[in-house]
Amino acid sequence: MSDTLTRLRYKYWPDHLLGEILSKRWTETGVPVIVLLIVGFVLSRLLDGFFAPAILADTARQASEIGFIVFGMALVMIVGGIDLSVGSMFALTNFFALYLMHVLAWPVAAAVPATLVFGAALGAVNGILVGFFRLRAFITTLITLIIYRAVYDLLIFDYSTQIAGGFPDSKVWDFLGTGELYGIPTVAFVYVALAIFGHVFLTRLRPGWHITAIGGSRRSAYNSGIAVRRTITMCYVASGMLSALGGVFFASRLATVGGDIGVGLEVLVLTAAVLGGISLGGGNGSVTKAVVGTLIVLLITNSLVSLSVPGGVNRMVLAGILLLAAVIDIRWLKNRHRIISKVYVAPNYHDMPELPSTAPDSGTAWAQNDKLRNVSAIGLGEIEAPEDVILDRHDNLYAGSRHGDIIRFFPPDYKRHEVYAHIGGQPLGMAFDREDNLYVCIGGMGLYRITPDRKVEKATDETNRSWNSVTDDSRLRLADDLDIADDGRIFFSEATVRYEMHEWPVDGLEARGNGRIICYDPKTNSTHTAVRGLKFPNGICIAGDGQSIFFAETFGCSVKRYWFDGPKKGKVEMVMENLPGYPDNINISSDGHYWLAMVGMRCPALDLAWRMPGFRKRMAKRVPVDEWLFPNINTGCVIKFNEKGEVLESLWDLGGVNHPMITSMREHKGYLYLGGILNNRIGRYKLEGADPNFVQYDLRWGKLS
Repeated sequence: MSDTLTRLRYKYWPDHLLGEILSKRWTETGVPVIVLLIVGFVLSRLLDGFFAPAILADTARQASEIGFIVFGMALVMIVGGIDLSVGSMFALTNFFALYLMHVLAWPVAAAVPATLVFGAALGAVNGILVGFFRLRAFITTLITLIIYRAVYDLLIFDYSTQIAGGFPDSKVWDFLGTGELYGIPTVAFVYVALAIFGHVFLTRLRPGWHITAIGGSRRSAYNSGIAVRRTITMCYVASGMLSALGGVFFASRLATVGGDIGVGLEVLVLTAAVLGGISLGGGNGSVTKAVVGTLIVLLITNSLVSLSVPGGVNRMVLAGILLLAAVIDIRWLKNRHRIISKVYVAPNYHDMPELPSTAPDSGTAWAQNDKLRNVSAIGLGEIEAPEDVILDRHDNLYAGSRHGDIIRFFPPDYKRHEVYAHIGGQPLGMAFDREDNLYVCIGGMGLYRITPDRKVEKATDETNRSWNSVTDDSRLRLADDLDIADDGRIFFSEATVRYEMHEWPVDGLEARGNGRIICYDPKTNSTHTAVRGLKFPNGICIAGDGQSIFFAETFGCSVKRYWFDGPKKGKVEMVMENLPGYPDNINISSDGHYWLAMVGMRCPALDLAWRMPGFRKRMAKRVPVDEWLFPNINTGCVIKFNEKGEVLESLWDLGGVNHPMITSMREHKGYLYLGGILNNRIGRYKLEGADPNFVQYDLRWGKLS
């Protein structure tokens, strides 16, 4: 009963969802949006007519004017700085626009661009000092705040009367300030257009990526060739121009140059940016966060005024919000990875039957032996991590290297070798098609092909996203092994959708169905998921009927069969279950059967822990990763099985001297070639009684003419 309840609890209670949600960047925007909805709901209960069209239009007008300045502050914060002078720049550009329109009687078409240029010049002062002279942004912009404010005070003392007495006769100017389209203020349309542009700029254009990169690590960005100083300067220029844009709309609406204009605006703008989720540490922010933060702060401040709260209390509330948001930002930024790591790993109940005996005197096909003790080594010390090995129809031997290369060894002795192609990621499973293109699964990158003239091409790196997944499982994280059907379709395994290449043992700790089988059709260049919910699917091999594949579930300790064509299309059947080890790659043998690599052997400790998800969860939280209980991959073997799942033969190297672990094997002309992702060699074993003329791809695609 206890086991049944544990199984049901970990099957239906979605422990993994919390970690997946927290790991997503969109949650950093989602939280402020929820706060905005709560604030709006509460205020609508406290204030009558909160959602009246006139109130909403006025709120949109103010939010847009302030929102321009928040955009500028956000841009500066993302690049790793801060701009405390925005309030003074706003006041100065407001004065400048009014002086041009009211005193000099400039046309709108000239006054508005001139004001924007003036704002850009003010921002450029900050940019040059911070970007090129490398002065600290906080002190620099605090000084320019004081200077700009002093200049503004002097100017309004001399010109406020002239500005107040002049009224430009311009319908365009009036339309900018108070005009509406379909009941929506003009400024709101400009704000939305700018927000869309800003989103595209930050997320889709190279300059936006450069800004984020500089905020994340200025030194790394510089070493990558990014023009750091110029980019920082231009962010401050943009901040000044956006402050000027807000000043233009404010000037056209109110036409005033009072002494309190812009006073404290930097606090309001900074609060909006931080509350929206723009990080004080730089390198993290978005337009959506800036918009949400602006709306929250404006709703709160306006509502406090409507509730007749004294101005001092209003400012205290604003300061308290800023302090709280800053503390949350700093603590979350510092501890985010640690917090997520403690809740992301979500073990599942995984019940394995009793281990079958592999003792030498067991009398079973699993009985241990030393047949692989005298395997000869190819490329000893000259190759690292040959996870899969493959031979072409000219007897050339290929293997991947952890350095991102495909290494080709030349027959007959395989002592001479070369880099056949450089891919960049960790090459895993490989297969040749009819045209001798070499398809390769690359951990973290997807499925690639290498043409006969050694050109590297991406085949696919994404598939259809499942509708009920929080994780964006459209991207391929760990494409593992593959085989090619007679019609050219490529079936390959993706071991896990939750973890990256270097984190594969954590998936074993979870023992959750995170993997899938994917089909790629080169004819249509389309990719779709064929089978989901598998426990680290690995080896793939086209069955003899040409309508199905055998695939290994490494942490399921089983081999299954999936029909992709024929009367059983779409069905999955068990072929071999309760294996004594962890199955890896599968390939055909010369006698019509199948070879299966066992990357490691099961142990009672992990089998027991798999039935104790609570224990594994505590271990993941409290114990360092290098002390976790992981699958044993120190000893491997190779077995041969038939289509009924019967084990016909097993090959072991008990001492682990020659081949301590095995992830793949290929039969070719009487020999078995062995690969291992933790090995520094390729093994070569002479098969007794095997067909000396067997070539896998001559059998699959026909002999060369």
